[in-house]
Amino acid sequence: MYDELKEESIVNKVGGRFKLSTLIQKRLVQLNRGSPVLVDTQHRPGIETVIQEILQDKIYLDSSQNVVMAVDDAPDVIDDGGPNLDDL
Repeated sequence: MYDELKEESIVNKVGGRFKLSTLIQKRLVQLNRGSPVLVDTQHRPGIETVIQEILQDKIYLDSSQNVVMAVDDAPDVIDDGGPNLDDL
């Protein structure tokens, strides 16, 4: 397990374990589909990249469970094409 995920600060930053899990999963899908990485990384984008993006306030979930990328102080909502969790 990644040490950062053991800390309550990342859980509280996102708003709970369920939201953290959702954000990580959705962002990994985006990265696998070619979405740009928002943090400096020395390796292939993966969960470590997503954790750093969360810790550096680069991504978050909006109220509709969409991943929002905060780039240059202008948030961009990225639709991953998946189902909206509110519709389930």
